[in-house]
Amino acid sequence: MKEKAITAITEYELDEIRTLVERRSGILFDASRERFFSTRVREHVGAKHLGGGTDLLRKLHSSTVEYDALIERLLTQETSFFRYPAVYEALEKKVLPELHMKKFWETPRTLRIWSAGCATGEEPYSIAITVADALMFAEAWNIEILATDISKRALSHAERGVYSSRSLEQLSPRQLENYFSPSENDFLVKPRVRRMVSFAPMNLAQAVYLGRLDCIFCMNVMIYFSEARRNSLIQHFYEYLEPGGYLFLGHSESISNVPVKFDSVVCGDCILYRKPAGEMIYRGAPLLEGAL
Repeated sequence: MKEKAITAITEYELDEIRTLVERRSGILFDASRERFFSTRVREHVGAKHLGGGTDLLRKLHSSTVEYDALIERLLTQETSFFRYPAVYEALEKKVLPELHMKKFWETPRTLRIWSAGCATGEEPYSIAITVADALMFAEAWNIEILATDISKRALSHAERGVYSSRSLEQLSPRQLENYFSPSENDFLVKPRVRRMVSFAPMNLAQAVYLGRLDCIFCMNVMIYFSEARRNSLIQHFYEYLEPGGYLFLGHSESISNVPVKFDSVVCGDCILYRKPAGEMIYRGAPLLEGAL
């Protein structure tokens, strides 16, 4: 039955499924990921015991549950705590001190950060740990880390806050002790960190306004979008950020062709994008902040 399902999907049906996925989720499976896409779709048809691509398309059009199930199979959730150490070092030593100075006299002091495409939660929890470590008198702040993802399965994992020792390898012994509790063979995120993070499902292709934000993390997500959708999303990020706010992207992602006025700030081994504000407006070459 599985072999029959594998051979029953035509290229036309694969194109129809690919178009449907991009229209609903924004995720583009281009030529570079054609083999991955076709393999996963065929696996899904076999696992569901469907007759072929036509049956799958019928289910995708008629059932949100069936569409979500295919998306889960197509998504890859490769992540870990502090996956890119230079990024969190920049957050700790450059961005948070700057925001602390900016908001020192505000009442209440509020910090709002969005982890867009948070997968299974390692990124937003890493952000929360960095904030707790670096922000002076963090308990006196209203800290809100919004974590969103299209995958409901990934969000369920994130909300449980249970992780293996392997995914925590980048944490120091002090961080592991301060922010996690042993739980059988795994580790559980402690309440003081969990309270800082709120999770919600969100499709970035249909993102809603979340209010003004101080930082947005969208790392290794836009590589899966078309250029037009990337440009649109970057424009939204720019509008959502507070003046002087920061956008964090993956190493392979760039905003060089996007018509918005971010300043590039080189911090050690990573590049941050800052929304200009007053005297912070610079034009031309990137700002060299030096090694952290």
